[in-house]
Amino acid sequence: MDYIVRATAADGMIRAFAADTHDLVEKAREIHNTTPVASAALGRLLTAGVMMGLMMNDDDGLVSITVRGDGPMGGLTVSADAKGHVKGFVYNPEIPLMVNDRHKLDVGGAIGRGTMTVVKDLGLREPYSGQIDLVSGEIGDDLAYYFLTSEQVPSSVGVGTLVDTDGSILEAGGFIIQLMPGASDGVIAKLEENLKGVASVTSLLKSGMTPEQILEKLLAGLNPELHGTTPAEFRCNCSRERVTKALISLGAKEIRSLIDEGKPAELHCDFCGSDYVFTTDEMQAILDQMAAGGAR
Repeated sequence: MDYIVRATAADGMIRAFAADTHDLVEKAREIHNTTPVASAALGRLLTAGVMMGLMMNDDDGLVSITVRGDGPMGGLTVSADAKGHVKGFVYNPEIPLMVNDRHKLDVGGAIGRGTMTVVKDLGLREPYSGQIDLVSGEIGDDLAYYFLTSEQVPSSVGVGTLVDTDGSILEAGGFIIQLMPGASDGVIAKLEENLKGVASVTSLLKSGMTPEQILEKLLAGLNPELHGTTPAEFRCNCSRERVTKALISLGAKEIRSLIDEGKPAELHCDFCGSDYVFTTDEMQAILDQMAAGGAR
């Protein structure tokens, strides 16, 4: 079962998250039928997103991360809540195999140059939004740069997806470690030393380490304290009711045009692949309800 572990260290000068996300990344791969490079990119962003969702204090909070690039993948979008639920999709899930000079899946090359936008809806009047130019397109580096420049929080972000030869997901997971204001030079130096000893998060997962053990390794010598776990899963909250509201938002004129075409309207959810079909009679009923409610 996928889950996220939260921790603090160095008397609160560090906060940290680690996650095993194998099952949710595999589910996303199956839903979107992603090729290996797309699976790697989406797995990394899903893993980061589900941890960032837990950073929000509001239980109803939502965070969305959108990466857009000029590479053949086009980009990807992930959305997560504060309860361990995450969803996402890749703009071009069928991107062909791309390998970099280190013989690794070339996520950065597939995304290319572009931007990362993070939107946090904390239930306030306006959601918080921050945007950066991509530094590598490898997701982890870009998120670390986002945290530093947009939120002024020095962070180390390690996210990884290991894809098997048949395209399925072997390992997926990650960590986010952040320095809180007032962190001492000694704490920073020790953390940097620990991080240098980690080749990749997937190598730790492949060796059998749990998220708890990963945090204990990364925070060794800094008195880490674990603060419980949260289950993580790929879950889309789309429904016919939500899609009906989206149809209504098109306006009466547009719905009438769809009816006049004499064909059912089909709305597709990019996140989970669900299709919702509305017959002309159903659309007429929606129009009648809109008219009764005074909608135009």
